Amino acid sequence: MLETLSLEGKSVVITGGGTGLGRAMVRDMARAGANLVIAGRRTGPIEEAATEAIDLGVDATFVATDVTDSNQVANLMKTCLNRFGKIDVLLNNAGAVSDNVRKPIWEHTDEEWDRIMRVNLTGAFFCAREVSQTMVAQKHGKIINVASGFGLRGGREIYMYCCSKGGMIQLSRVLSFNLARYGITANSIVPGFVPTGATDTMAASLPRGGEFLPTGKLGKPADFGPMAVFLASAASDYMTGEMFIADGGGLAAGIYPTGHAPVIPLED
Repeated sequence: MLETLSLEGKSVVITGGGTGLGRAMVRDMARAGANLVIAGRRTGPIEEAATEAIDLGVDATFVATDVTDSNQVANLMKTCLNRFGKIDVLLNNAGAVSDNVRKPIWEHTDEEWDRIMRVNLTGAFFCAREVSQTMVAQKHGKIINVASGFGLRGGREIYMYCCSKGGMIQLSRVLSFNLARYGITANSIVPGFVPTGATDTMAASLPRGGEFLPTGKLGKPADFGPMAVFLASAASDYMTGEMFIADGGGLAAGIYPTGHAPVIPLED
């Protein structure tokens, strides 16, 4: 049974693979045997991620890529095809978190809206569009989109982030509906709040330490590597169009923090 979780011989393209959740996913997919093409805007982190994957015994390379540029996305996929001859898995993890500016809606500019939406949603669409014909020709493939719990609920004055991540969930659904006939699945990973360097600007509106969550703790990037392995593997072949939520039980319990409620001691 466990052999279905192996990624031996699989080729994976992952965007945003140099830091945070992406880096953890790179690490665990390499441990599962996947060969990797790691993309990101900054060369340093993705080069380090590729080196780590190689040290784990797989083939890996890196490509500096701005996913909002469709020509760069085409070059990314071409790199994978030239190196491995196929693309088994696309993992869309690139996202703009620290660029989100908290302020009333009437103060947001066209440029701020466009920047976040292009990185978080348009870039994922470009990647899925570019890889789709390859996967159709192969008659198999897996697309994994990393969304957010904020794509399912409102967030305090983070309009673009919530809208773009909700769009990621819907992108997975429409891809799954239209590509299933070709042997291609599409699913979403939906993290709760996971502290990373990129999330510092959002942390102020969330409970410190996760004390309001049923699990009593916030997530870690390492929590999401095994989930990526599962969705990239044959073990998930019959699952498509689904959301895989990992948020410490916050959404299920209906108490996910909004940033509006004051922190007050409970009476005995």
